Amino acid sequence: MALPVGHKAERVRISGRVQGVWFRGWTVDEARRRGLDGWVRNLRDGSVEALFSGPAEAVDDMVAACRRGPPAARVDNLVRRAAEAVPGTGFTAKPTA
Repeated sequence: MALPVGHKAERVRISGRVQGVWFRGWTVDEARRRGLDGWVRNLRDGSVEALFSGPAEAVDDMVAACRRGPPAARVDNLVRRAAEAVPGTGFTAKPTA
């Protein structure tokens, strides 16, 4: 399924102190507030991965927010890349991968 005009999907990987600081829960809340679709999950290497899909401006705003994260987090690096998959509707937390 193709994205509507003006929409995009991006996958991000965030590293630093991003596990055990409510990063996934914060991401779910922030993404839903922006009306985005996708998911977030912890990775076994200590990083967090997310897929955001929706209006381009909202995706960009969410990625910028992830560079800061919730108050207890420390983001050292964020890598973003275009995603080919459309995640469906809604935003959820997935189990650790």
